[in-house]
Amino acid sequence: MNVVLIGYRGTGKSTVGKIVATRLGRILISTDAEIVKRVGRSIPEIVAQHGWDYFRDLESHVCGDLAERDGLVIDTGGGAILRSENVERLKRNGTLFWLTASVETITQRIGRDAQRPSLTGTKSFTDEVQDVLRERTPKYQTAADHVIATDGRSILQIADEILARL
Repeated sequence: MNVVLIGYRGTGKSTVGKIVATRLGRILISTDAEIVKRVGRSIPEIVAQHGWDYFRDLESHVCGDLAERDGLVIDTGGGAILRSENVERLKRNGTLFWLTASVETITQRIGRDAQRPSLTGTKSFTDEVQDVLRERTPKYQTAADHVIATDGRSILQIADEILARL
């Protein structure tokens, strides 16, 4: 059984995933890092050259491949839940933990990270986070087996909660 971390950018998936994987003696795999490794280009380059649909296709292939494996901690990209087939595959052999954070917390954590291309291309950073969260929240809620708020909590507290729920 895999531990699958879902949630918007900046909710702590990567950092928490490292601790959870270490404590469980498992391998942590980031779907975004796996895409970069397979394609040999950064996510902004992939999106600029081929668009978001192409990136989402790559993401779906990676989610499917990882879902076939067992005993992993999987750190998914924030948009992995946009395709129901990704959620269905990951749930077959995984428990999905939705890490949440407020818009304020997210904007403080990720700011203007160049490895995180704009999802809309037209809005202010804060407006983009608000709008994308509004769109994705129902999908995260549907996908999640467990919901864990990360605002004002240490990485260790969040990891402890995930481990306790397993």
